[in-house]
Amino acid sequence: MKKKGYKISKGEGSMTLEAQNDEDIWHAYNLINIGDEVRSSAVRKIVSESNSTSGNKESRRVHLNLTIEVKKIAYSGVDLDGADGSEGGASINPNKPPPDTAILHVSGPISQPNEHVKMGAFHTLDIEAGRTFTIIKGPQGWDSLHFQRIQESLDGATGADVGAVLCDESGKATICLIGSHTTTVRQRIEVNVAQKKKTGQGSGTDKAMDKYHRQIYDGMIKYFPFTDLKLIVFASPGGAKDLAYEWVFAEAVRTGNKAIMSSKSKVKRLPISSAHVKSLTEVLSSPQIANQLQGTKYTKEIQALEKFDKLLISDEQKACYGESHVDRAADFGAIGTLMISDSLFRNSDPVKRKKFMELSKQVEQFGGSVMVFSSMNASSTRLSELTGVAAILTFPLDMDAIGAEGQGVENAGK
Repeated sequence: MKKKGYKISKGEGSMTLEAQNDEDIWHAYNLINIGDEVRSSAVRKIVSESNSTSGNKESRRVHLNLTIEVKKIAYSGVDLDGADGSEGGASINPNKPPPDTAILHVSGPISQPNEHVKMGAFHTLDIEAGRTFTIIKGPQGWDSLHFQRIQESLDGATGADVGAVLCDESGKATICLIGSHTTTVRQRIEVNVAQKKKTGQGSGTDKAMDKYHRQIYDGMIKYFPFTDLKLIVFASPGGAKDLAYEWVFAEAVRTGNKAIMSSKSKVKRLPISSAHVKSLTEVLSSPQIANQLQGTKYTKEIQALEKFDKLLISDEQKACYGESHVDRAADFGAIGTLMISDSLFRNSDPVKRKKFMELSKQVEQFGGSVMVFSSMNASSTRLSELTGVAAILTFPLDMDAIGAEGQGVENAGK
């Protein structure tokens, strides 16, 4: 992300930014709240009276800078259930194909005068890589989390670190890119190869497998920034990963594709339980991957979740999850690591948002660390199952006893 300018005083004012990559679009989504104003370039169809005596109207497309009051937000092919102020996160619509690039659709009425467009007319601004946009917030609108997010985006990497091909023997594959804050599905592939195997159609199976591997190969060429990637992963249950790997590199040699051939040293082949995107957590937590990506945001998150899950089994009083239990642990100064989903900070209800901000500050004041998980990354799946907030404690707490004690005090006061 590039910062082009800002004018903020006491939490009120504007910030102008330029998105550089898909990760920046996700940062933009976390910076914009319902009720903010957003200004960016747009193309609008303008209808005007003709100069002729016929009275006909003329239409033309005009490039404008428009400012809208944000009423709705949608991120690429993902609809944001929480955009209306609820606590929902992002839910993938399986009927929509993966977008080629991340786009943030910000909709609302025109809120500042423009000679070509009436005030109040509804418009959608599309924010994508290379686009400059300005976020305008009212009194107390900018908070510490916004500034932290901006700093992360300014210091952040240029894009994805890992390219992954998840495949299986039935002819299904998913091509993904994994960055610090986002896991994006670039292509879903489905070729019917299993049915041909059952009917004994050998040549048909070979053709189907060639088609399947060709689509994987083409998808990698289209979506993988080979020079920038730290790792390329082929993962599958069974031997599908090995067949795909061998086909792809044989084809690269045959066609002289230097981008793929020069990336061979970056490739890892890993077993996973299924070709579903959720299996990316298995990929990222495997020792050979974790060692090569040591210190990255998602590796730290997965390691923290693994520690949490082990504590739930071996020493459950040193791990807790859910808003009420985590709040109690924070009051005792017992939280060593707070894990919280960024979806909880996106709530447009300022009271809810402030509550989770205060929780984070409270943990840090007692010497704990706060890990904000991106709800668009593979590591967030497990945290979502834990209601979006969980904690590793520095000393054991019996939540049942604490709850009973609190209930007793409450009853005594009645």
